[in-house]
Formats: sequence, C-alpha cells, structure tokens
Amino acid sequence: MTIFSIPDIIDGITKHCEEEDYQILLTNLRLYKKYEDRYYNRDDYFELVQKEIRKLMAKQVEGIIYVSAHERVIQCIPDNLTIPAVMAYGYTKSAKVPSIVVDEIHGSYQMIQYLIENGHKKIGLITGKPDSIHAQERLKGYQKALFDYQILFDPELVYEGDWTRKSGYQKTDELLQKKVTAIFCMNDIMAGGVYDRLGELGLEVGKDVSIVGYDNREVSSYYQPPLTTINLPLHDIGYRASELMIQMLEGKEFLSERESIFLVECQRQIRKSVRRLNSY
Repeated sequence: MTIFSIPDIIDGITKHCEEEDYQILLTNLRLYKKYEDRYYNRDDYFELVQKEIRKLMAKQVEGIIYVSAHERVIQCIPDNLTIPAVMAYGYTKSAKVPSIVVDEIHGSYQMIQYLIENGHKKIGLITGKPDSIHAQERLKGYQKALFDYQILFDPELVYEGDWTRKSGYQKTDELLQKKVTAIFCMNDIMAGGVYDRLGELGLEVGKDVSIVGYDNREVSSYYQPPLTTINLPLHDIGYRASELMIQMLEGKEFLSERESIFLVECQRQIRKSVRRLNSY
C-alpha cells in the first residue's frame, strides 16, 4: 500500500465492486516495505503469497485479485486454483489467470508523437532500469513513433537511468552535448533531476529545452513550469480487473493458448514544459 501506484488500482477495484454489490477483503502483504524490490527474487516469495491465498479461501472468498507493485512477470498464483484469479499490474504468463496491464507502448508513443508534432526531431531519452518491463515497453513506443514519422532512431540519444532524480540530473549534460531539443524521461522523478540541472545551467524548461515525463506523479504538476507527462490508467486497471473477475464468476472464460493479457490505454497530460518549434 506504500507504492504510489497501488491506492488508485484498489480504488478502481472497490468502485466496480460497489456497483456490483460485492464485498472486498483486503490483505496487504507489505512485501515492498519489508524487502524493497529484492522480494521479487526471494525463493520463499511465492509461498508467502500462496499462504495468504489459502487464508482467503478459508474465509470462502469467491475470487482473488492480486495487485502487483510494478509490472513484472509474477507467477505466484497457481494454475490449479479452484476459484477465479486475476493479476492487476503484473504478468502471470498464464492462460487461466488474466493479466491487466498498462499499454506502455501506446503511452510512450503518444508522448513522442506529441513532441514530433511540435517540431522536435532530435529527442533524447532517459530510460528506467533495463530489467523493467515498463522501461522495455516505453522504449518500444519511442522507437515506433520515430519509425512511423520517418525519423531515424539514434541509440546515442538513449541514456540509461534508474528511475531516480539523481540519474535524470546526471544524464542531462550528455544529452545537451548531443544538441537535443527535447528530452523524454521515462518517469516524472527523473524529469525533476533534468529540471534541477537545467536550472543550474541557466536554461529554461519549455523555452531552451522541452521536457516530458511519464506516470503523472503528483509532484509533476508543481514543477516550474508544470511537466507534460503521461497519466497512468491505474484506476482503470483496478476497475477492469474487477470487471474480469465478476465475468469469470459468472462463468465466462478467456481462452488463450499461453497467457491472457488485457491492455489499458494511457492519456497525455499536456502542461507547459514543451516548446513548439515548426510544425512537423
């Protein structure tokens, strides 16, 4: 519950369950609080989850929605579970347990499309951690938008960050040396680091260099100028997870050979951090 993405997802689940007159039993495993992201690789992690599943089944719940802290492959829900299960914000790699995730390619594509339509062709990129599905999918969206608008992908404009403000700060000088007119940060926190460094250099965001982010964290609206970013559909992911769960309880099956994945699209949040150059 301490991860920024979780409350909105749970609110979406709650809203739909209220509409359908279903009651929720909420269990907080506190895995991130206890182990940070190291818990993904713990040998006993799946057993911790399955222990909680057994407790819930003893209370005669009709179905289980697992809400992940970040989008990763998490095969913690057994395929032989006797009640329906859904994964929100994570991948199960299962045909029996649907996964509801962000359409990250679409979200990233929208942001690069917006920059291109505002005349930017040399767009720098600060990524997240390379093992992150979020980062991998957002890179695909970046590349696809460039391809569709016939702009050559330049790997020298791509710099690896780690989601922290510090990494955004550290990569700014290198991108400026490449003469980029815009920088796409894969999250709003790294964008804050870019703001910090540009301020030290006497450069203005939205005038000298355009900056865009991703996630629409609350802090992004307080940057000066406010940051153009991508709004994650977290509430919609929760709502959709509840919809699928109730459909499964009513007997509907989602047939797939390998895994059932449902993508939820993002929306752009246009603010004041992008300068319009010539129309594309």
